[in-house]
Amino acid sequence: MAPTRTVVLVALVLSLPGSADSFQPLFSFKGNSSTHRDITQRAVLRETAEACKAIAAAEGRDFTLKINNSLSVGQVVSACSSTGTSDSVLSTVMFHTSIANMYFSNAMVDVVFALSQERHFDDETFQGGRDVIIAGVSAVKASVKLESFVSGRWSLGRVCHTLQDFYSHSNWVELGSRTPYSALIRPDQPLENLAGPSTPTCRNCTRGNCTNNLLPEVLQQGLLTSGYFDVLSSAKPAGKCSHGGTFDRTSRQDPVGGINKDDTAASHGSLHHTAADLAINATVELLEDIRLAVGDKNFLRLMGLSQSSVLCFVIDTTGSMSDDIAEAKRVSFSIIDSKRGTQQEPSAYILVPFNDPGFGPLIMTTNADVFKDSINKLSASGGGDLPELCLSGLQLALTAAPPSSEIFVFTDAAAKDAHLKSTITALIESTKSVVTFMLTDTLSSRRRRGLQSATPRSLSQSDAQLYRDLAQASGGQAIEVSKTDLSLATSVIEDSSAGAVVTVFQAVRNPGTPDNFTFTVDGSLRNLTAYITGASSLTFNLTSSTGASQSSSQSSGPLGSFTTVGNLRRFSLNTDNQTGSWEISVNSNDPYTLKVTGQSSVNFIYNLVEAYEGAHGDYSLKEGRPLTGGNTSLLVSVTGSDTVKVSEVTLVEGSGGSREVNGSLQSVGSGNFLVTFRDVPAGDFVVRLKGEDSTTSRSATTSSSFQRQASTQIKTSSISVTAQANSTTIEPGSTISVPFTVSMTTNGVVNDTASGTFTVRANNDRSYTSSSPATVSIAAGSGGKANGTVTLTVPASAASGTDVTLTIEAENAAATDINYAVLRLSVVAEVTDFTSPVCQVVSISATCPSSSSLCSSSQWEFSANLTDGINGTGIESLTVRQGNGTLNTSTAVGAGGENVTVATYSASCCSQNVELVAVDAAGNVGTCAGQVKATTTTSAAPVTTTAVNPTSTGGHTLTISQSLWISVVVALLWK
Repeated sequence: MAPTRTVVLVALVLSLPGSADSFQPLFSFKGNSSTHRDITQRAVLRETAEACKAIAAAEGRDFTLKINNSLSVGQVVSACSSTGTSDSVLSTVMFHTSIANMYFSNAMVDVVFALSQERHFDDETFQGGRDVIIAGVSAVKASVKLESFVSGRWSLGRVCHTLQDFYSHSNWVELGSRTPYSALIRPDQPLENLAGPSTPTCRNCTRGNCTNNLLPEVLQQGLLTSGYFDVLSSAKPAGKCSHGGTFDRTSRQDPVGGINKDDTAASHGSLHHTAADLAINATVELLEDIRLAVGDKNFLRLMGLSQSSVLCFVIDTTGSMSDDIAEAKRVSFSIIDSKRGTQQEPSAYILVPFNDPGFGPLIMTTNADVFKDSINKLSASGGGDLPELCLSGLQLALTAAPPSSEIFVFTDAAAKDAHLKSTITALIESTKSVVTFMLTDTLSSRRRRGLQSATPRSLSQSDAQLYRDLAQASGGQAIEVSKTDLSLATSVIEDSSAGAVVTVFQAVRNPGTPDNFTFTVDGSLRNLTAYITGASSLTFNLTSSTGASQSSSQSSGPLGSFTTVGNLRRFSLNTDNQTGSWEISVNSNDPYTLKVTGQSSVNFIYNLVEAYEGAHGDYSLKEGRPLTGGNTSLLVSVTGSDTVKVSEVTLVEGSGGSREVNGSLQSVGSGNFLVTFRDVPAGDFVVRLKGEDSTTSRSATTSSSFQRQASTQIKTSSISVTAQANSTTIEPGSTISVPFTVSMTTNGVVNDTASGTFTVRANNDRSYTSSSPATVSIAAGSGGKANGTVTLTVPASAASGTDVTLTIEAENAAATDINYAVLRLSVVAEVTDFTSPVCQVVSISATCPSSSSLCSSSQWEFSANLTDGINGTGIESLTVRQGNGTLNTSTAVGAGGENVTVATYSASCCSQNVELVAVDAAGNVGTCAGQVKATTTTSAAPVTTTAVNPTSTGGHTLTISQSLWISVVVALLWK
C-alpha cells in the first residue's frame, strides 16, 4: 500500500469512535476490564522481581517479596533495594518512567499500526503476527547489546501489544488453553493446528449472544482461528469468525457477531479476564526469554530499575578548556569514588566531547573505570575561533541518556550549530531531561561594549543567552563563573548525583522583577537546597514556616548557609521541625531563576496524552507540543508513596507570568490520575502537583501537605505536526521514508480554511544522510493540511541495535511558532539464525555423601558440549543461571566442523543443581540443567540416565547412557 494512502486510511480509522480492536490501550472507564497498560505493568513487575530474586540468591541475600500480579512499583523497588535500611530514601521515578515508556509504546500500536492485521493477530494472520514478535524481540536484544535501553523499551512495548492481542483476538482461550502459546516466541517451533483458509470457524450469534458462536468441530479438533476485522468493508471468507464490535463491518456479514475478549462487554467478554491473565503470563514468558539472553543486570537496566541517575557530561575540548576539563575530571572522580558500590552509584556514565569541526563519539558505559579512563584521555587542543559544535554534542547526550536525566555541559564558547536550538528544545521537552551549562569567562555587558580588547574565547552575552534559554526550557541552570572559581560551582553536580532528588519549586523571571515566592516543605524532605542565579546586584530574604528569617547579607544564619560563586547563589537550608509554608522574596530587575530541591521518595511523573473520542474512547501519548486554545490532558503518576492524596495539579505560567490553571482530576488507579485542562496558559508553563501525604507510626497517623514541580517547561503551538513511519526498524544500508503532515489549528482543531508556508527541518542524532522539503505550503482548499516526506538512509556499517532519533519540525513564516514530531527508530540487521544453541551432556561424576551435614566436604562435576551448529551465529556467552559452583570453558571443533564450547562445572555437594544458559550472537537462548542426588544406601550400582525433552520449548531430544556410582537425574531444557 502506498504511504500516502496508508496515512489517509489511518486518519480515517482514528476518526472513527471506538475503532481500536484490542484490549483498551491505557484506561478502562467502564467495568473492571484489564488494559494493555495493566497487562504490561503487571508482567514487568513480576519478571523484574524474579531478576532481583535471582541476583539476591547469587549474592546470598534474602528476598522475601511474594511475586504475583498484585505487585506495586514501590514494593518491587523496595524489595530489589540492597541498602537493607528501612529509612533509606528510595526513588521509583526512573522505574515508573521506564514502565510508562513501555505501555505508551504498546498503546501507540493501535494508532500507528491500526490497519495492520499481523500486529493484532486479526484475519488468522498467525505467521505474520509471530514474525512481528520475533523481529521485535530481536530488536530489543540488539538494543540491549549496544546499551540502547531507551530504544529497547520502545521496541519492547510494541512487541508486547501484538503478543497480548493474540489472547484476546484468537480462540486460544476458548480451546481450553490455560498456558501461553510458546510457539509465538519460538521461531523454531511449528504453528500447529491452524484452521485452513477455507475452513468455516463460526456460526451466527443468537440475538446478540455470541457465547457459543464457535463451531463445535473447531473446538473438538482444537483448530486455532482469529476474528476478521475491517472498518471499511464487510467482506470476509465464507464461514469465518469476525472480531466483533460496532465498528467491525465484517461482523455484520454471516456469520454475524464476533469472538474478541477486549473487555468485559465484548462479544466473548465473559472470558476477558482469562485472556488478560494469559496475556500477562505470555508477556512474562517473553520477558524471561529476553532476560536469559541479556543477563539479569542488563535486564534490570532495560526495565529502568535504578536508584540513581546517569552521570552525563558534554565537554568542550578546545585549547582554552584545560582547566574546565580538569575540574570535570575532579568532580566526576569524586562522585565515582564516594558512591562506588553503594545504592547511589550512577547507573551509567555518559561522555560526549565536542569542538570544531567534530563532536563525539558518545561514550556510554556502566563501568566507572572505563569512564575514568575516557575522561582522562580528554585533552584541550586547537580552537582559537570562538564557535564550537556544542549543540551537536548535546543532541547526542539527550538521545542516549534515559528520560529525566541531568546533563552538564562545560564550555566557554558560542555554539556554531545554533540552528539546532529548536531541535534541542524539542528533545528536552520530549525527554524531560534537565540541562545545566557551566559557562566560564562569560563577558559582562560592560565588557561586551569593549569587545575589541576581549580574549577570543570569551562568551558574549548574546552567545550566552542561547544557553540560558535552553537551560530555562529544561529547568536547568546557566551557571556563569570564572575558570578559577569553577570548582566552587560544581557542587551542583554533586547535589544532583544524590539519590531521590526532587524539585519542590522553580520559577523564572525574565525580564526580572522583584517578587515573592512560596513553597511547601513536607516531612519527607531531606537536604533542602535553594539555587538562585542572577546578577550580582540581586538580593533575597528567606522566611521559614515558623517565622524565622535570613537575608542575603547573612552567609550563615538560623535557616542555613549560602555561598556565592559567579551568578550562582547556593543556599543549604535547615528544615528541622519547620515543615509548612516557606517564602523567598527576591529583589532584582535583571533576569533570574529560583530553584528549590531536596531528597524525598515522594515525587511524580507526567505525560501529555490525547483523547480519541467514541464508545471505546481512550488516550494515547501526545508527541510534540499541545495545541493552543485546545484541551490538554496529562497522565500523572505519583511515585514513592501509597498514602498520598493528590488535591490539585496545576499549570503554572513561566517566565514572569503569574497565571495558574487547575486541572480536573480523575483517578485511574494505583496512584495514577488523568488530568484534563480546559484552558492552557499562553507561552511556556510548568506542571505543579500538591496534596497530602499520610505517615502512620505506632502512636498515630500524621498528615502533611506537600508540593512537587516538574522541571521541564511546556509550550503550546497552533501548528500540528504528525509523522508516521511504516516501520520502526531499519536494516543497515537501507532507506526509510517517513510521511508527515503539517496543519494549522484554531482552538485545538484543524482550521480547514487556513493557508500558509512553513519552514521544515529534519534532524537525526546519528548524522545519517536524510532529505526533506525545505518548506511545505498549505494551499487553499487543501483542508488546512500539507504533506511531505522525510527520507533517512542508514549506512551499511551501522551496528544492529543502534537507535536513531528523528526530529521533524515545522515553523511558521514569521518564525513565531513551531511544533515538532519525534520518532524513535532502531537499526536492526535481518536475523536468519533462529536456532537455539544445542547441548550434549558428556559426563556427570560425583562422590557425594548421603549425609547433608557432610556435603561441604565433597564435590561433583558436570560436563557438557554446546554448539550453535555449523550455520549458526556462534555461542556468544555461557553463564550459570542456577548453582553456586565454578564454570570453566574451552573451545573445540566438532566432527562436522562446527565450533564447540566445552563446559565443565564443579560444585560442592551442598549445591546439587546446575542450569547453564547459552546465548548465540542472534540472541537465541538454550539452557541445560542437571541435578545430582546422593543415594542413602552404602552400596553403588550403575544406572542409566535419559535426558528429557520438555514440551514447552520444542528443543532436541537427547539420549545419554552413562555408568554412575550414584543416582543421577539429568534434565535438559531447550529454549
